[in-house]
Amino acid sequence: MRVLLVDDHPLILSALQSVIQRLGDGIEVVGVGSAGAARQTLSEDAQYDLVLLDLQLGDANGFDLLADMRQLYPALPVVVISASDRSSDVIQAIDMGAMGFVPKRASNDQLHEALRTVMSGGVYVPPMSMGFDATPQSAAPAAHPVAAHAAQAGYQTPPTLAALGLTPRQTDVLALLLQGKPNKLIARELHLSVETVKDHVAAVLRALGVSSRTQAVLAVSQMTQQEGGFPAWRSSRS
Repeated sequence: MRVLLVDDHPLILSALQSVIQRLGDGIEVVGVGSAGAARQTLSEDAQYDLVLLDLQLGDANGFDLLADMRQLYPALPVVVISASDRSSDVIQAIDMGAMGFVPKRASNDQLHEALRTVMSGGVYVPPMSMGFDATPQSAAPAAHPVAAHAAQAGYQTPPTLAALGLTPRQTDVLALLLQGKPNKLIARELHLSVETVKDHVAAVLRALGVSSRTQAVLAVSQMTQQEGGFPAWRSSRS
């Protein structure tokens, strides 16, 4: 397993390298301190299994680098690790195709959980204990910001994944959708027409009770946290 760390703070970079290397044997960790170095590293060798990306880089906005990575290396999972835990940053990162978002103040166990979830094909967002957005109008927010976003979207009490009643093909589509893949890539991988994929995506969103891919990612993440982990997706291709 090869992991690329992108963080401009040397101490944090070193700490993350140590944490990841303790996950198991055979893990190669490469650390770089800037967006430019990350782009250069990937251009020379893109054979990485995972990227951990800080949002605050000295030479670039981390969201810009995330967008570049998703465009140039769509199959490469990216997990954002940030000092911010604002719900707006979480939602933007997931909306742009990140496979996870981990606040830097998270424990090593939470980081391990996030990496295991992502490497098994899931999407990780912070647990509901993370911090609140600054809300000057309200000194005491009534709900966690991601929970509030979920409630507004209509899936504050999501069903279990097993209860969704998805067909095997819809399950395949959901798994690829959670990886941030667009309809064209999903169609290519499943050997379906784009129109058929659109129909499956619409059915999956209806089953989840959401109206967008980002809402679907957040809903499934809530389900998997409630159920104790990301499931082993069945596949009609196997």
